[in-house]
Amino acid sequence: MASDAISGRSYPHKPAHVYLYATCLVDQFAPQAGLDTVQLLEREGITVHFPEQQTCCGQPAHSSGFADEARAVAARQLGLFPEPWPIVVPSGSCAGMMRHHYPKLFADDAARLAQALDVSARIYELSEFLVQVVGFDRPDLGPPCTVAIHTSCHARREMGCHDTSLALLAVLGQVQVKQPARVEECCGFGGTFALTYPDISQAIVTEKVAAIQQTGVDRVVSADCGCLFNITGRSARQDQEAGRTTPSLNGEHIASFVWRRTVGDAA
Repeated sequence: MASDAISGRSYPHKPAHVYLYATCLVDQFAPQAGLDTVQLLEREGITVHFPEQQTCCGQPAHSSGFADEARAVAARQLGLFPEPWPIVVPSGSCAGMMRHHYPKLFADDAARLAQALDVSARIYELSEFLVQVVGFDRPDLGPPCTVAIHTSCHARREMGCHDTSLALLAVLGQVQVKQPARVEECCGFGGTFALTYPDISQAIVTEKVAAIQQTGVDRVVSADCGCLFNITGRSARQDQEAGRTTPSLNGEHIASFVWRRTVGDAA
């Protein structure tokens, strides 16, 4: 069992089985990112189990201040992972919710607290799992390219996944990664924040898009679909308003980007 000096977390040896917690956004809007996650894991000799009863992690309600509603949603997830296998999540935001906030939600419920603690201890964000547990090391089969990277606030501040995302991309020898100015700042999505405060959200994401474009790249990679949709959606609106018919900024989930680069289909 290895240990990360920064987070202090101990990591197991590569397991034979894992659970996949796909997240709502991947399930509903970016299924390819989920399929590519499965392919990345299966290629490493890991059997992936997908509990079909999984729903939302409860974060939207939790971050909006509705603790009881968040508890009700989270409680439905606790019994979905009975085997002692790692739970891999292709989202730092959802992984952060499940690892750090589930035990707090059920602090006054002894029976469910035990389940919450067990689940939270087995949560791994995808890049964290590939780097720290799998030791991902595949040749980069794509042509030279330069991309920007964006890490969600929860992934950066709760999970420390900005480091593992960078480490995962560093394995790809033909990929140059650029970090935009003020890389640690929010993209303006923030789940329900974008709906509650649309004007503020738009102002934030407009600055984020400008910072990414100032790096000179035409593609941004992230491990969180919410951020990707917000950033590329704002860029697409700007393209439309300017009469541009070719996207000035494309976005790709890190699972799909890494998979593409390592199967020789990265043109």
